[in-house]
Amino acid sequence: MKKMRVFGMAAACTAIAAGVLWLCFGEKIKILHTSLKSFKDENLAYTFQHTPEIQPTKKISRGDDPFQFLKEENVSLADGFRFKGGFYPTEGFLEDTKTSALLVVKDDVIKYEKYFYGGDPQTLFSSNSMGKSFVSALMGIAVAEGAVESVEDPIGKYVPEFAGTDLESIPIRACLQMASGIDFNEDTDMSRFSMRTLMGTPSMKVIADHGVQEEPYTHRRYQSINTEILGQIIKNATGCSLAEYMEEKLWKRIGAEQDAYWTLSNGTELAMGGLSVSLRDYARFARLYLNGGSFHGEQILTKEWVRDSMDVSAAYSRPGANQDVYNAIGYGYQWWVPEGDRGEFMAIGVYGQWMYADPSRQIIIVKTSADPDFMSKDYELKHVEFFRAIAGGLL
Repeated sequence: MKKMRVFGMAAACTAIAAGVLWLCFGEKIKILHTSLKSFKDENLAYTFQHTPEIQPTKKISRGDDPFQFLKEENVSLADGFRFKGGFYPTEGFLEDTKTSALLVVKDDVIKYEKYFYGGDPQTLFSSNSMGKSFVSALMGIAVAEGAVESVEDPIGKYVPEFAGTDLESIPIRACLQMASGIDFNEDTDMSRFSMRTLMGTPSMKVIADHGVQEEPYTHRRYQSINTEILGQIIKNATGCSLAEYMEEKLWKRIGAEQDAYWTLSNGTELAMGGLSVSLRDYARFARLYLNGGSFHGEQILTKEWVRDSMDVSAAYSRPGANQDVYNAIGYGYQWWVPEGDRGEFMAIGVYGQWMYADPSRQIIIVKTSADPDFMSKDYELKHVEFFRAIAGGLL
């Protein structure tokens, strides 16, 4: 009987503890459960087309006068592309990489547009890390308007949580270029970072717990927390949330056709990659850079910012830097820059999200996917050759 009483008391205490945890973190646990379910392989296509219905988000309203691409009947795409001695047929590549949508624009004319898995031109596709390039644009605007004095400023000037830490003196530009030197491993530390922020610890406090492993500009190491820092700097410097700043300074000024949404983590925008945007609006954003930061004669981004964003002349920025698998492609200000002399640039998101632009041919390609094999060998380099084949076939 005594053992039963002890067991009953233990069960009661466990139930009370569980109840307290649910009252404190119930909503967060529900969000975590939903997120884990959403990222199962079989749910990826649905998740990436319905994120604003699944996760908490903040709306970014479009302007009143959208820019319209001209539209033609779909052209025939290149048969395929060659890579390391092999030939990859286009249709097979699209299928193998679980493509959910493909848009090809040349000289402001839609040459090809096709949707899979139930999407259409009104569908909002998850950016994943393509969202980093939007944060870079917002930083460029904040610098041009003087809210942020210079990209050479230390991040501690704008983020109080870094005061007195080893991170305090890291330049903003080093974060833009993924060369901050912060002691953070994208593969092993991201889960812990995400869990702590979900449970309520401010992201900057979590990042401040990490030291530095090397001086800035020593190596390029892809770390999404760099973009989180950039987002916080923009928020602190402008007094606006990222969604508010993007709506006012970017989205209503580049002719976006649809509202966009920014996923929230612990009540604030996920700077490292939380946007949901239509395929054509991704193309409109890439078009801004293709046109040197100008839209209808208005300079939204300075020409200098666009130029610097694609500068990969530093040793750590070049393709193949550090002989790191993450660095097969060059990296500027949160934009990827392939090897070559055509001025190409790309935004890339996990599970196969792409914006590609070739200024020399005035071509933009947007490809979204739900590909669980996005970490396979040469995945990015194969896509570069795929895009080049598509662009070359339109000449």
